[in-house]
Formats: sequence, structure tokens, C-alpha cells
Amino acid sequence: MVWRGEQAIWWSVYPLGFTGAPTTAPTTANGAGGMGGHRLRRLSPWLDQVAELGCTGLLLGPIFAAETHGYDTVDHFTIDPRLGDAADFDALVAAAAERGLAVLLDGVFNHVGRSFAGDPRWLRRSAATGELDTFEGHHRLVALDHGQEQVQRYVAAVLNHWLDRGAAGWRLDAAYAVPAWFWRAVLPEVRARHPHAWFVGEVIHGDYAAYVAESGLDSVTQYELWKAIWSSLNDRNLFELAHALGRHDALLDTFAPLTFVGNHDVTRIATRLDDPRHLGHALAVLFTVGGVPSVYYGDELGLAGVKEEREGGDDAIRPAFPPTPEVPPPGREVFALHRRLIALRRRHPWLSRARTEVTHLDNRSAALRTADPAGGAALLTLLNLDDEPYRFPVDPAGADVTESSHPAGVDPATVPGHGWHVLEETR
Repeated sequence: MVWRGEQAIWWSVYPLGFTGAPTTAPTTANGAGGMGGHRLRRLSPWLDQVAELGCTGLLLGPIFAAETHGYDTVDHFTIDPRLGDAADFDALVAAAAERGLAVLLDGVFNHVGRSFAGDPRWLRRSAATGELDTFEGHHRLVALDHGQEQVQRYVAAVLNHWLDRGAAGWRLDAAYAVPAWFWRAVLPEVRARHPHAWFVGEVIHGDYAAYVAESGLDSVTQYELWKAIWSSLNDRNLFELAHALGRHDALLDTFAPLTFVGNHDVTRIATRLDDPRHLGHALAVLFTVGGVPSVYYGDELGLAGVKEEREGGDDAIRPAFPPTPEVPPPGREVFALHRRLIALRRRHPWLSRARTEVTHLDNRSAALRTADPAGGAALLTLLNLDDEPYRFPVDPAGADVTESSHPAGVDPATVPGHGWHVLEETR
């Protein structure tokens, strides 16, 4: 069976944080042993729990040799010595494959760290000053010159190298800062060798569909939907969500976006939401609309954490995990909820390209009907943000409650205050 990246459900993890690696790399090449061991292997004991959760892929944050946080790469062909070496990578890929998990790598090809091991002539300089161009004003992050054929060949070689070693695809960091034509130049060679590899670009703003079409990528990150989910729940204004879902549907005409309610760059969803009772609403939307959903490590346990715009401001959302997998008591209910909704998602693989119609809408209640594009199946997600029960003006005949925040009553169209139902159409 051919692996299809757009039908994956990713568990996203930031390895440097997860493994408790030092915040800065060694100044001398002393190997993994000199940095306290082969930390990348600390992920393997958690893979059974990832599989139990229902995820089908492991989306790794940066694992290549870097100066500090991993997004300042200095050698794309070398595993960061704080994490281990190539043998540790091979062992992780093998352990993931044993559990049916694909591995997606995080590649930073817009910029590099100042001690980059490649040719310094590959770095872009300002035409006005002759100084090295930087990424968004960060002095330590210097931009690659994407117009150089040598840079294009280098990136293609990196992509192929790790795909050859068992990776299933790539998340391309800061893709929004890379010209779309660069990927058009790089990817054909890689796809010829790895036709089933999946490529998703980090795009925060702009025209998502145009970037995918012009770049040849398979997908981009869906930040617009991420923002609409938590913002509409906090404001109790589901019109914002409905608007975003309309735009999301248009994207699904040509590609399946990478969807999420948390990642390594944003405040955790459990902290972001003003009312903890609405976490289930956010997850119900994530797992019942089109796209390729991902779960950020710790979100399935209900972890809190605030992203701050300062040096070290990511630390709270990129914590170290214990060596032994566990679900602490406060997180068991959240873990079970993720597991149920992921199971629902896996029972309906057509959801990756499904369209969602908002069949009922006011500020505090919405009915989202998500249908199989091939016809014959649909889910109806009912969201109630009000304090009182709400009877949705929908016909529940021929539909059964398949998941819910509360036990279903006699009338499946009635949702308790701050509750949600997912109905499966059976007719």
C-alpha cells in the first residue's frame, strides 16, 4: 500500500526540548558522547503511547547540527551532537516503522547559523551594503542565496540523503520567506527518487493556495484556521470560525493543509483558551474538518505553556519529558478525548479532503456538516458555547451521536451548555 502523507495524523515533537538537551551546542566537534549521550533514542520509549493515541506519523522538530535552538543549522548532513548521531536516527526510524509511524523531518533552508559548514559564497548579501542578509532581523540567522544553482543542488542533496535513510517527507521551515520558484527548481529531482515523499511548508500568512501551486509543495500550515478556532471560542463568536472554514474549504480544492491547535511556536491550546470547557470544541473542529491534523507533544496531556517574545521565550512550550512514558492523572481525560477523536478521524480517512458546510450559525452555536467528497457519508459537529442547553434546528433522523462532550440524551440535536456532539449520518 502506498503511504499517503495527506492522510497522516502527526504527533509533533521538538526533540531538543523533549530530551532535555543543552541549549547551546559544543564549540568543538566532540561527538554525541561528549554531549551526554544519545538523546534521540529517548523518543523511542514514547512511540507506543503515540501509537496508542492513534497518530500515524512522527513530525520531528530540528535534529541537525545547529548552534542553539535548531533553527540555526550549521550542517544538514549531521545529527546534532546534543541528540546523537546517524545511528540514533536510524534506530528511531526503525522503531517508528515497527509501530506503523512515518517520520517527517524539519528542514531549515531559508537561513542557516553563522557557523554554517557550507560554502560562505552560498549566503546572500545586501546589494546596498554588502553585509550578510539576515532572517527577520536575527543577527545569528543568515539567509541562503536561493538564486544560486549550487544552493539548489545542496538542498536537493540534503532532502534525498535523509529520505534515503527512511524519512517519509519534510516540513520546510520558514517557507513563506523562500521564493516559491526555489522549490520548483529543487523538488523535481527529489520526487523522481522519492515519488511518495510528502512536503509541507511553514506559511504563516499570504495566499496559501498560490504558494502551493507555484512551489510544487504538497501542503502548507493552516495558521488562519488555528487562529479562528481559539479566537472564536474565546470571543464566543462562531462567525469567525465559519468565515475561516469557508476559506479553508477553498484550499481543499487543490491541497490538504496541515491543521493544528498547537505547535512549537505558539502558546499551548490549554492556556490559550479562556474557558477550559471549550478544549473539546477546539479538538472536535480539528478532527472533523478537512486537512492533515497534527498534535503537539504534551497537548494530548493538557499541558499549559505560554509563548513569550523574548530570548528563551519558547522554553515553556518546549519542555523536557520523562524517560518513561506516562499519562499523569490530570491529563488522562484529555488524552482519552484525543484518542477518541483521532479514532473517529481514522475511521473516516476521506476527512482529509472533506468539505464543511455551516448549516446553522449564531454567535454561540454552530452546526458544521462535513461530507465525503465522493458522497454517501457525513459528520455533523454541533458546538454550543452558551451556558444553557441548545436545541439545534437540524433533523437528527438518520444520524447517531458518535462522539460527545456529554452522554447523548433522547434528542441528539440538543447539546448541553458548553457541550458538543459529533453525529454520524447513517442514511
